[in-house]
Amino acid sequence: MVKRGSIQIFFLLMWVSFAGKAFSAEIERLRVWPAPDKTRVVFDLSGNVEYKAFTVDNPSRVVIDFKNSNAQKELVLPVRKNRLLKRVRSAKKQNKSFRVVLDLRRNVKIKSFQLGPAENKGHRLVIDLIDPRMAPQAEPQVAQGKKKKPAKQTVSKKKKQQVSEPILRDLVVAIDAGHGGKDPGASGKRGTREKDVVLSIAKKLARKINNTPGMRAVLTRERDIFLPLRKRIEIARRHNADLFISLHADAFRNHTVQGSSVYVLSEHGASSEAARWLAEKENAADFIGGVKLHTEDKLLKEVLIDLSQNAVMDASTNVAREVLNGLQRIGKVHKPTVQHAGFVVLKAPDIPSILIETAFITNPKEERKLINPSHQKKLVDAIHRGITRYFSEYAPPGTRLAAR
Repeated sequence: MVKRGSIQIFFLLMWVSFAGKAFSAEIERLRVWPAPDKTRVVFDLSGNVEYKAFTVDNPSRVVIDFKNSNAQKELVLPVRKNRLLKRVRSAKKQNKSFRVVLDLRRNVKIKSFQLGPAENKGHRLVIDLIDPRMAPQAEPQVAQGKKKKPAKQTVSKKKKQQVSEPILRDLVVAIDAGHGGKDPGASGKRGTREKDVVLSIAKKLARKINNTPGMRAVLTRERDIFLPLRKRIEIARRHNADLFISLHADAFRNHTVQGSSVYVLSEHGASSEAARWLAEKENAADFIGGVKLHTEDKLLKEVLIDLSQNAVMDASTNVAREVLNGLQRIGKVHKPTVQHAGFVVLKAPDIPSILIETAFITNPKEERKLINPSHQKKLVDAIHRGITRYFSEYAPPGTRLAAR
């Protein structure tokens, strides 16, 4: 006969063993990527998590229960309108789990998986919301190995193509040649002006991008004119740019200093820009990620701007690393890591943006290189290589590059 005390100890050990295997994590933020056939929802987590995801009809929604978890702050959808997602709700449950509800515009199929830390990303839970109307349909199986004759179609061939092939767009890269017009920028010992050099490089880069299938370039200026800094951002936004690149040629009092540098927006620059956006209550042209900030709720504005800036700054840093790696292959770089600064042209909260100092124009050797068409081509090839390497992994949904 087993003693009662032994039974209690046995169950206590079983409970401890189970508890030791239980997951516990915080939900840090929510990110969303729309695609023609699905929407991907990503939860950034502090660690592994035990979860359960399921769909519910009438009304359509997806429910995700996170065991022994909580959220660091309220989860909100990014501000771009989504074809499948209407809103997100969340609440702490009595059994120490945390429930997230994704309200949908129509029924979907779901696929979920967890990802561990990789490069600069932490733990993630990915929920794919698959639109059955857009997802490719499997060919029906026919019994006894006989193929069934296809039924006659009354829909025209052109219409069938429109149904089966969602419209895809080119990825847009805005190229900004720094300075211009009454603002010549820096000058070299031989009289080379920064505004002329960077315009020449910008045009070559635009041609290279336009010759890349699935990509299109937009120049903020195509001739020697002056453009205010924020006007350059407006041009990129007007063309719905997926990336903004500003080209410059550095200067320094020490003429021996040399090398390229790549910059992204600093946290201080981001904070000051967020404050500026919040202060402009009546500016109807200002928007984050395609949605105008028509709300008196200051906290909501802060959340929307913060979400947009975090995602954009992450993307900016990733593409900057790839471009810097490309530049390191063709010569000396001034700084081996991506630099951070508060340049105005980097402050678009809804467009990943980088600034490239191609070389020091005040260094006589680098000045000669900058006016050399062969070296300009090397710079263009290096920048282009970095851009294409980044977008081969992070092509925006709905673009031809993403479809490949």
